[in-house]
Amino acid sequence: MIEIREADPTSDALLPLVEAHFAHSESAGPVESNHTMNAKALAGSGIRFWAIYEEAQPLGCGALKALPDGTAEVKSVHILEQARGRGLARVMMKHLAELARAEGLDALVLETGAEHLAEYDAARKLYEALGYSYCGPIHGYSDDPNSAFMRLALEPGP
Repeated sequence: MIEIREADPTSDALLPLVEAHFAHSESAGPVESNHTMNAKALAGSGIRFWAIYEEAQPLGCGALKALPDGTAEVKSVHILEQARGRGLARVMMKHLAELARAEGLDALVLETGAEHLAEYDAARKLYEALGYSYCGPIHGYSDDPNSAFMRLALEPGP
């Protein structure tokens, strides 16, 4: 059974998952365009972190970073390689959107690798399928040819 729960990214159980995400991001594009947060940063103020578990085994993660403009930035969505192909990234993204919507946020935003960075093709396709649209740089970022910025408007929940 799959379960998503809020978690501590610096815990011994989750540190390997966060480090795998960080290593993947470091290898996928230029260092100056890498905005991946390490475990300590993900445990910081204004950021909430969740992990996907199957039984007691963590398989993936995702986080929301509160922004001052009434939105939240999606951070560190990652599924371990051995668990990919099961739709878990979609499950995490929907979970994050439901939480943000319930909290009354206007939108979710994110930064990912640009079109010429093939490592991010699957991520961009997922975000597009979930209704994210491309936009200009989001809060805290500058225009970067290696970055794609996306936004999902959130309608108020029932």
